Amino acid sequence: MGSHTDSLPTPATPAGRDGLDAILARPGRAVLAFDFDGTLAPIVPDPDQARAHPDAVPALAAVAPKVASVAVLTGRPAGVAVRQGGFAGVPGLEHLVVLGHYGAERWDARTGTVTAPAPHPGVAAVRAELPGFLDGIGAWRGTWIEEKGRALAVHTRRAEDPQAAFEGLREPLAELAARHGLIVEPGRLVLELRPPGMDKGAALLEYVREIGAEAVLYAGDDLGDLAAFAAVGKLRSDGVRGLLVCSGSDEVAELAKRADLVVDGPAGVVHFLRTLAHRLD
Repeated sequence: MGSHTDSLPTPATPAGRDGLDAILARPGRAVLAFDFDGTLAPIVPDPDQARAHPDAVPALAAVAPKVASVAVLTGRPAGVAVRQGGFAGVPGLEHLVVLGHYGAERWDARTGTVTAPAPHPGVAAVRAELPGFLDGIGAWRGTWIEEKGRALAVHTRRAEDPQAAFEGLREPLAELAARHGLIVEPGRLVLELRPPGMDKGAALLEYVREIGAEAVLYAGDDLGDLAAFAAVGKLRSDGVRGLLVCSGSDEVAELAKRADLVVDGPAGVVHFLRTLAHRLD
């Protein structure tokens, strides 16, 4: 065990303390899973400019060899998250898995390849329609479309009144999505149109069961992470101990309220990981 100086923060809930104890007691049976944007990478106005916190990869590499698995779970394409995270070819991260597009794509560090099923046809239809659609409802100014391959996202962060633009788009985009068999997932000033059944909860459940883990940590910062939080709740009811970490977002109170532990953004996640690695030495 490490010295008293590297004490881990104490989760606020009994279930969270139980989850952390299980990770510390049998790290070789634990899965640590992380959202990317806002959790391992600071939120930036342009998602293309997002990069992992400079200390995130070293912290992950320090802890990864001591646990059953480390996974990054993101709405981004797996290859984009790997590139922006700098996850490829890192000593210590040989068994890292990136579950992209909410688990529809998977990148394994071991093979360096991405596996994925065929994309949903509704995404191509919406891609063609979306620019004219936004123009037609007068929502073009300040909003912009992010291409995600298996999904599309409409951002309102640059609009004159970002929150009003976000609220005004929810219903029209939900109708457009439904017409093409897609759903809308709201995030922080972003509305994502994607196929149903792609969510972080389903991806996390499947992965934890594949590994046969006895304990799981999940860290996230956004509404899209609520599904993963719910999956940890389900795993707990099946006897897997769980720790839910919120990457200190003032923007998403709902997530912080359900978390066992709230840390101060990506820097707080990094600090937690480093301390955990020391404790597991």
